[in-house]
Amino acid sequence: MTTESFDKGLQIRKEVVGHEYVERSMAAADDFNRPFQELVTAYCWGEVWGREGLTRRERSLLNLAMLAAMPRPHELKLHVMGALRNGVTREEVREVLLQVSIYAGVPTGIDGFRIAREAIEEFEAAAS
Repeated sequence: MTTESFDKGLQIRKEVVGHEYVERSMAAADDFNRPFQELVTAYCWGEVWGREGLTRRERSLLNLAMLAAMPRPHELKLHVMGALRNGVTREEVREVLLQVSIYAGVPTGIDGFRIAREAIEEFEAAAS
């Protein structure tokens, strides 16, 4: 797939969640799930993340809250790292998770904090 949305999405996706992660995802795609990878890249990353209505930082904060509340641990960890790349601070991640804990439940908050701590430690270790 080589559409404008796909190309734009691929660039944004790599900048937010990391070049290596995206390359692994795309390389692991097969005939069954390749159309899904292309859809996510073009639609989620190109069409939505590529819009001008919110900054990447704002989109990251929203994603943290939604992913923690659902809960989606793998995606939350990935997006905590992306949020840090987008300029969100550790303190802001904490505040989002405190807010989630109130509205989505303390057990959800417990999981969110555990996952975020792992992501922050990995992100900081990689930056060192």
